[in-house]
Amino acid sequence: MGGLSIDNGSNPHSNHTHKVFLFCNYILLGAASSCIFLTLSLRLIPSLCGFAVIFLHILTIAGAVSGCAAASSGAGKWYGTHMVATVTTAIFQGSVSVLIFTSTSNFLGNLKSYVQEEDAAVILKLAGGLSVLIFCLEWVVLTLVFCLRYNVYAEGGDVPKRSAKVQQVEEEDMKNWPWPFQV
Repeated sequence: MGGLSIDNGSNPHSNHTHKVFLFCNYILLGAASSCIFLTLSLRLIPSLCGFAVIFLHILTIAGAVSGCAAASSGAGKWYGTHMVATVTTAIFQGSVSVLIFTSTSNFLGNLKSYVQEEDAAVILKLAGGLSVLIFCLEWVVLTLVFCLRYNVYAEGGDVPKRSAKVQQVEEEDMKNWPWPFQV
């Protein structure tokens, strides 16, 4: 099997890497869902800023789910989706955590929390700590998925390769086009 299949009995290092990869994705799922509940605890019906933070955590969950699907399906079709989602959410998670820790009161003002300010600051810093954890885990996941893909490639696995066949088909189709479009 190619891609990120779990059934790699020939290489115990790769099997261990798969287990760590799945474990990190499960931690990402738990941390992102916890951040959603912490954000909702600040205000049950969130403001626009609160919705943006919740949407970021939903993207994190989607990235972790696609990572688990990529690891268990064996096909490399989820690989690109997982990489894009993970890089995007890692960048934004880092930004949100910096905003939470550097300007807690401004961030609370944008969330329009109805919790007392001291309690809301503690809740927000808990969410910020989870965002830092998510940020670090996403880069660990990116490194692990790169190692897994490299191991598949190094073992001569079924990694998709580019072909010149597309170019040949395009040249044949170009011959049937009207004269002004042929170059």
